[in-house]
Amino acid sequence: MSRPLRIDFNCDLGEGCGDDAAIAPHISSASLACGFHAGDPLRMREAVAVCLRHGVAVGAHPSFPDREGFGRRELATTPEQVHADTLYQLGALAAFVRAAGGRLHHAKPHGALYNLAARDAAIAEAIAAAVRDFDPGLILYGLAHSALTAAGERVGLRVAHEVFAERRYEADGTLTPRDQPGAVIDSLDEALAQVRGMLREGIVVARTGERVPIRADTLCLHGDRPDAAAFARALRAALAAEGIAIAPPFSTPD
Repeated sequence: MSRPLRIDFNCDLGEGCGDDAAIAPHISSASLACGFHAGDPLRMREAVAVCLRHGVAVGAHPSFPDREGFGRRELATTPEQVHADTLYQLGALAAFVRAAGGRLHHAKPHGALYNLAARDAAIAEAIAAAVRDFDPGLILYGLAHSALTAAGERVGLRVAHEVFAERRYEADGTLTPRDQPGAVIDSLDEALAQVRGMLREGIVVARTGERVPIRADTLCLHGDRPDAAAFARALRAALAAEGIAIAPPFSTPD
């Protein structure tokens, strides 16, 4: 697999637990909390303004209604409920983007909803349908080679297969659950090595040692980690050193 010349670099912002202003200059797209797992109207407005000021493409980050668990607890739900919740959150964020003179760029589920959609075809289809119903021009971000990316493609959406800089993978291409030891990569050097493997070779080394083929359209860094700004700066510099341009998916090259 040839080395890609460009990739999207995204981060989850507007969650009230990171330095959005310090992260935004280093990324090309951001997924903003819509009030269900984090965020509120004022924070959404502020996060949109930060992104637009730095030329960062703004996406919605819909989740389970779980502020207490930061959206990382899998709640009992139905496809109908997920469709409605996703539409609601897309509309909320899009209002702030439009008021600021921008346009919503993508949608990416958060936390437990993201992981559920990666493996559950019915939930994936509900999310993809909600995104299409809201705006068929939006890009759907989902775990690479997952049920969510497949559902997005089936309904005619543009899909960005997402990989993670600082999360471990399992042999089936899913993310190592956060309650497992080593699920989060704390070492910058280890994260950079994982990113290089995904971009240069199209593989990620699983927690158990297997080399797993992977498609990388967009690279995610979690914005809620304490060192997110330093991680973002270092990853951006490393990608530049590799000769890899950073740009939102499907954007027109300069």
